[in-house]
Amino acid sequence: MRDLAKRLIVVRATWDSEASVWVATSDDLPGLVTEADTFEDLTAKVPDMVTDLLQAAGITSDWPEVPVHIVAERATRAMVPSR
Repeated sequence: MRDLAKRLIVVRATWDSEASVWVATSDDLPGLVTEADTFEDLTAKVPDMVTDLLQAAGITSDWPEVPVHIVAERATRAMVPSR
């Protein structure tokens, strides 16, 4: 991940129905784990976490930004009409 100009960071956001929170993790950036009550709050937290984790890992770049893609997944159910 040293050359951030050619990379993007994919973050997976899933809904934890037991805890009633969105949870974000990333295989591209170890240590990225956070949660929030709403998807909007989660997406607001992620960029700062990415910056902090890159800094902690000593990763720098001549590019001012790295793309972060947040992929959300939330399952629900639909009722089936009875006969």
